[in-house]
Amino acid sequence: MLTFRSSLLAASASALLLAAPALAADPIKIGVPVGLSGANSVVAPSVVQSAELAVEEINAAGGVLGRKLQLEIADDASGAAGAQKAFDSLVFQKKVDVLISMETSAARNAGLPIVARGKTPYIYTSFYEGRSCSPYMYVNAWVPEQQVPPIVDHFSKEKNAKTYFLIGSDYAFGRGMLSFTKSYIEKTGGKVVGEEYLPMDGSDWTPIISKLKGAAPDAVITSTAGGAPNVTLTKQLRAAGVTLPYGNLAVDEGTAKSMGADAAGIFISASYLTGIDNAANKKFLAAMQAKFGSNLKTPNDLSVPQYEAVYAYKAAVEKSGGTAEKALLPALGEVSVDGPRGTIKMSNEHHAPLTMYLGQVQPDGSVKVIQTFPDVSPGSQCPNLKS
Repeated sequence: MLTFRSSLLAASASALLLAAPALAADPIKIGVPVGLSGANSVVAPSVVQSAELAVEEINAAGGVLGRKLQLEIADDASGAAGAQKAFDSLVFQKKVDVLISMETSAARNAGLPIVARGKTPYIYTSFYEGRSCSPYMYVNAWVPEQQVPPIVDHFSKEKNAKTYFLIGSDYAFGRGMLSFTKSYIEKTGGKVVGEEYLPMDGSDWTPIISKLKGAAPDAVITSTAGGAPNVTLTKQLRAAGVTLPYGNLAVDEGTAKSMGADAAGIFISASYLTGIDNAANKKFLAAMQAKFGSNLKTPNDLSVPQYEAVYAYKAAVEKSGGTAEKALLPALGEVSVDGPRGTIKMSNEHHAPLTMYLGQVQPDGSVKVIQTFPDVSPGSQCPNLKS
């Protein structure tokens, strides 16, 4: 009997030893809830491509702590209802280790309670209206304090603009961005002579454009849900003969290129442009071209933060020694990534100082950089959160 028991214990020990490598090799799951349908469907494919490249590169180099990364992608339909389903599926069914994605503010706000319930780390990679705070969420994209001043200051100083008309999508991002913009315009001596909104899924901007013409402002600044609303609004502005200085707070470089000639002349303020002249960006663009070829979607200010966020997560897992959220979350605010945009560190109340670029869309769809603003602070976003 003793001999049999000893043999059984030895066999059990051997089985555990054999199982250990298999457990260590289990993939680290990265959930990507993103708007494959709805307003963000124009830009979502580029976001997915950036995530795919980052995961491929990291896995080819040995993974993270000996484990491979695995993407789990879910369509959030660019809105609240779809996000609730996507987040719930990723967190509680797929049991992802982390969420990394850009989304509309409506989708993000709907998903955050699920993130908290599942205690799942979340890196939000979309520029947004600011001041969305959760102990589980870090942001590596711009907020109004970083993005709005370059456009307003340029219009004021170079275009002698004193009056402005604001147009936005009627939800958190559109209203939040234009609320900050209005305050900044008034603080710097300008005046807002009109402010109009259309629902996120709206496509007929004609009544608003009529009000714009009637107000006769010196400049127009828009903040839509991105993607499709940007396209419809810009096309209708051009068709109506609007030639005012035009600042767009929501258009990315890829969407601008898809607009063709309609986008020419638009002023944008971004933390990433394909023309950034550094070795990391050139390497990134070459790798994207090699991987996706003719199917490549233009890398942009919504997709490149996604690429960098996967690397930030890798660095945080390695620093904290694993994927457990208690050790990982503080590490996300301590690690830095040298990527296409330069060095990014989410160290300011879960947000990141960023170098910003004021650019203007050219007739061929490229963006000419007019001015560079290094290391712009996001300001106070979440003072109750430790970085």
